[in-house]
Amino acid sequence: MRAFGRTLALAATLALALAAPGRAAETIRLAVQKTGTFSWELAAIRASGLDKEADLSLDVTELASPEAGKIALRAGSADIILSDWLWVSRERALGARLTFYPYSSALGAVMVPAASPLKTLADLKGRKLGVGGGAIDKSWLLLQARMKQDGIDLKSEATVVYGAPPLISAKALDGEMDASLNFWNFCAQLEAKGFRRLAGIEDILPKLGAKGAVSAVGYVFDESWAASHRDAVARFIAMTRKAKQLLVTSDAAWDKIAPLTGTSDATMLKTYRDRYRDGIPRRSIADEEADARVLYRVLAEIGGRDLVGPAAELDPGTFYHAVPGD
Repeated sequence: MRAFGRTLALAATLALALAAPGRAAETIRLAVQKTGTFSWELAAIRASGLDKEADLSLDVTELASPEAGKIALRAGSADIILSDWLWVSRERALGARLTFYPYSSALGAVMVPAASPLKTLADLKGRKLGVGGGAIDKSWLLLQARMKQDGIDLKSEATVVYGAPPLISAKALDGEMDASLNFWNFCAQLEAKGFRRLAGIEDILPKLGAKGAVSAVGYVFDESWAASHRDAVARFIAMTRKAKQLLVTSDAAWDKIAPLTGTSDATMLKTYRDRYRDGIPRRSIADEEADARVLYRVLAEIGGRDLVGPAAELDPGTFYHAVPGD
């Protein structure tokens, strides 16, 4: 009878467990630039059910600019945004305990029309160069540092025009400048329209001391939040890795997210796809961090405190190291 009673109790417990609602997926709040490439990755995640597989609920807020994402993270209304390790290190030097995990190593390029007489970066001397962003745009500073190695002060020896990336791209298409330096997706647009790459920023990094492709952009979050959500962060990173792998191997996955790219032009879509794939991080966190430390010194020398704040070196906690497999 006692055994029968235990059996009944176990059956009752199992019945209650089966009748109880399933455990809710853990929520991660993301602040995402509406027109940014991270929205492509998120669309692939949702279309393939990778968020459900990771037992995560992604609460996405679309924002107009990267700066709005930084504000959302600081205000505690977002858990993860996309930004760069330079900003993370600067914020840490000012007291914020943020941390960074690589998202993409896709960088901009110096683009020229197909028939341009410019053959090397040295040919930019005396020319009109459009720069997407501002005077302390990281790609622009790295380009200046590289040219100074050859004795060329590009800032004073070329006519430099700054502007928002879409504006610089439009003016390049209109022939209003000899060359342009812009973000990778705008370079892809020009490439699809027949422009050629005079040099990619990734091509000059070895001359500045980097040993491989460096992820300029990454997932950024507060380290105290990460400490209390360690498993969720690991599942989030694993989920995004699977999404990237899907976008590497499946052109059909790209067909599903094509509307988010803002174009239906087949050539441009292919260029977007190829450049996105080229930018997927494939190095260890230790190697990424080592190269970031080298480039930080280059940027600090060129950009000064306006760029990096009070710290002369990359803050030791800038890169997140708690993901299994890293």
